[in-house]
Amino acid sequence: MRWDPLKNIWVAVADKRGRGPKDFFLERQKLTTTACPFCYGQESKTPAEIFALRPDGSLPNQPGWRVRVVPNKYPMLGIEGELGQRGEGLYDAMNGIGAHEVIIETPDHDRSTADLSTTELADVLHAVQTRLIDLRRDQRFSCILPFKSHGVEAGATIPHAYLQILALPIIPPEVRATLVSSQSYFARKERCLLCDILAQEITDGRRIVRNDGEFLAFAPYASRRPFEIMIAPQRHSHDFAQLDHSGLARLAETLGDLLRRQRQVLRDPAYNFVLYSAPLPHRRPGKPHYWSSLAYDYHWHIELAPHLARPIGLEWGTGFYCNPTAPEEAAAFLRDAPLNLPS
Repeated sequence: MRWDPLKNIWVAVADKRGRGPKDFFLERQKLTTTACPFCYGQESKTPAEIFALRPDGSLPNQPGWRVRVVPNKYPMLGIEGELGQRGEGLYDAMNGIGAHEVIIETPDHDRSTADLSTTELADVLHAVQTRLIDLRRDQRFSCILPFKSHGVEAGATIPHAYLQILALPIIPPEVRATLVSSQSYFARKERCLLCDILAQEITDGRRIVRNDGEFLAFAPYASRRPFEIMIAPQRHSHDFAQLDHSGLARLAETLGDLLRRQRQVLRDPAYNFVLYSAPLPHRRPGKPHYWSSLAYDYHWHIELAPHLARPIGLEWGTGFYCNPTAPEEAAAFLRDAPLNLPS
């Protein structure tokens, strides 16, 4: 049984030799499409673009782009309107206000995120950063989550490399738990919780997959899922938007390396990753100190988790996780994988 001080949960982790990569080699569903709306030359099949990197100065909604951002055609939340927060008896409700955008990572239909060069992946991260900065100007939003789904099992619906960004009018429970844990730890010790975790992982060394001196990629001590990885900057920073051009390139190198190692060791599994940056500290009526310590106690990071096994009933019913692969073993498998550079 292992305690995660960041998420405030217990996890049952295999304490002897658990399941290795071969135990997760399964026949996976393949996404197919007859006409991909994200492909080069198909720009008219998506909503009008919000942002794009166009090195040749081409016009919007035309070919000539490297990375393209469009509204999700089937959004979870709508951008127009007011929150309309209200009570309904014992319950609370509000209008489905938010933003839901798609970042098309490459014009090439046949290349996955793991195939992108460091420069190409840095462009994708730059697009994420640009949209994050723009969306957080909206006072209606409390949390903005960039996330990726690769493979059917992870929720992908189109066989083309893409990310999504969801702007929410609330802070989701899992995000709030991390925020509260970080705030409480700082109040007691005047240190960042994740900074202390990173220092301990570097000292221990067994769960580290990659350490380039700027970003640390490691299997969390109380990983909820087999081969789960966290990537975090070693220098304290609460806001992903503050990462400069050089930092984006280093992060792209780390993320691309992890995705290629994962693909090799686990035979291209379905996966999700989520980028957690500090929530929006907009002033709230009656809450003058709303998340006022974020710059000191919060630490942005990426969580990457392959989909290797379906959740069991206990996990679904209780939120208590069972991980059949020790993080130390998962890290060793990934760390020892031969490094394959993108073509």
